[in-house]
Amino acid sequence: VQLQASGGGLVQAGGSLRLSCTAARRVSSNNGMGWFRQAPGKDREIVAAINWNGANTYYADSVKGRFTISKDIAKGTAYLQMNSLKPEDTAVYYCAVGLGSYLNTEGSKYRYWGQGTLVTVSS
Repeated sequence: VQLQASGGGLVQAGGSLRLSCTAARRVSSNNGMGWFRQAPGKDREIVAAINWNGANTYYADSVKGRFTISKDIAKGTAYLQMNSLKPEDTAVYYCAVGLGSYLNTEGSKYRYWGQGTLVTVSS
């Protein structure tokens, strides 16, 4: 299953970006989805996660209050709205489709992964 992530780019600190992740509807409509990121020299970390219908969400402490995850069930698309970006948000961002309908924060519980989109925040 192919996931297509888009929306990354170069932005100044304090700016905003919106990431999108499109998957085949039959895969993502009934599944939880998540956004992860990996900065150079660091391990991959969870950024945000959402259950299948958007009723439950999770945010890493580092992005809480600045990022918002959402999901369009009809389109099979997940979004990550990123506001008040900081240089430490610079990373490759990956979207993923979970194994089940619930929200999950562990990478091992995600079945399909996108190719990643680079976000660079300049100071």
